[in-house]
Amino acid sequence: MGRRTAFLRLAFAGACLAAVALLAGCAVGGTDAHARSGFYRYSDAEAMGAPGSIVRLENMEGAPSNANAYRILYRSTGLRGEPIAVSGVVVVPGGAAPAAGRPVVAWAHPTTGIVPRCAPSLALFMFDSMPGLRDMLARGFVVVATDYPGLGTRGPHPYLVGVSEGRAVLDAVRAATRVQAASASHRFAVWGHSQGGQAALFAGLLARDYAPELQLTGVAATAPATDLETLLRDDFHSDGGRNLTAMTLWSWTRVFGIPLDAVVAPAAMPAVDALANECIESAYDMLERSRSQAPLATQFLRVNDLTKVDAWRSLLLQNIPGVLPHDIPVFLAQGDADTLVRPQVTAAYKEKLCAAGSAVHALNMPGVGHGFAGFESADAAVHWLADRLAGQPAPNDCAKAAIR
Repeated sequence: MGRRTAFLRLAFAGACLAAVALLAGCAVGGTDAHARSGFYRYSDAEAMGAPGSIVRLENMEGAPSNANAYRILYRSTGLRGEPIAVSGVVVVPGGAAPAAGRPVVAWAHPTTGIVPRCAPSLALFMFDSMPGLRDMLARGFVVVATDYPGLGTRGPHPYLVGVSEGRAVLDAVRAATRVQAASASHRFAVWGHSQGGQAALFAGLLARDYAPELQLTGVAATAPATDLETLLRDDFHSDGGRNLTAMTLWSWTRVFGIPLDAVVAPAAMPAVDALANECIESAYDMLERSRSQAPLATQFLRVNDLTKVDAWRSLLLQNIPGVLPHDIPVFLAQGDADTLVRPQVTAAYKEKLCAAGSAVHALNMPGVGHGFAGFESADAAVHWLADRLAGQPAPNDCAKAAIR
């Protein structure tokens, strides 16, 4: 079956299971029970140690292609330089590793929510939600997927905060090299979609200084969140835009201590709180979020343009990824039917990279919207990643027409 059909069947199955769980009054897939088991909880003393070192590890079932999977809790660095722990998953191909070790691909996930229970490593369909996973395993890659800080582990999750995401991605790669069964090398590439596209780009920006022992070969980003001003201003009148804005405001007020009452109408706060506490895993979740955000269509912000409010504007600008070092090749994929991350935004970012001397390969996907972009770009992205990890010269489309 095609990728889109498979994804729709997966979403429908998730909706049915979730509905059954609600009617029966029980949890689906043991997610809540596992969250209470203590794996994700850590003390300040446990967080002390080298970034990327592992606090704890456990086997996971359900990995495809005869692979072995491990849930990990690893050390990283918080926004204020403090030691923290972050959760994630490492998936290891079956069979013997090459003498030089297995290359690593770091997958950076799109938005799944902003509270701890929304961690992808807790999700019922964890492995199915990672585009191209079977292809990457077949090619012999270790795949590591961070949850990001505050998902799984204690919050708040710094949503769309690039430095937080980028460090978590890089430390996940470090952690993968410390999983003995993985036999992972220090040679890696990064791929992300949407929020994960922003995370992948920030990992590329930070890698040389933050993790100099790692060898980054390329960064792939599908429909990346590169222009937060546009996301929070021009997309504000859509359901998706209001969802994104509500989650960003709720997260940032807790992460950075900026009060919400100056920008959010009091009557809108119940809807904002509801959206902040709902995850995005199945079609049922999207139905719930659609209901929760409905009141925001009539009453939400107390300001005409959030991006012009000084405290918020400065944070938006800090979390817009700049151009990567010119020797790191970049893959950009964009659906031309995307109404959340708009094609012209990704095209503008491509032109910035090109002007800075980067080698950029751009994939335009006709008729593809935001939600399916990760799966629709998977074949091309994994092929591009494999060539970078193999040391092949990077293709460069900078002389060609922009993504439209």
